[in-house]
Amino acid sequence: MNTEVKIPHTLSGKVISTKMDKTITVQIDRVVPHPLYGKFIRRSNTLLAHDEKNESKEGDVVVVSACRPISKRKVWKLEKILDREI
Repeated sequence: MNTEVKIPHTLSGKVISTKMDKTITVQIDRVVPHPLYGKFIRRSNTLLAHDEKNESKEGDVVVVSACRPISKRKVWKLEKILDREI
């Protein structure tokens, strides 16, 4: 019997939009080496996350974790706010 505890996949990023109800848009930035030249370049992705209490604001740094699909594109939920924008 498999008794391993699954750890949810978490990412941290910056909130770039809070215009939807109970949904935030989070930008995930990462730095990867160029495949040929080796110079580090910035890559970013945006994802939608569920914010049940509408507590985050634009500019906040947040942690999101993977969850069951809530809608077509929303498969992440807000875990905690790391840094508040003033």
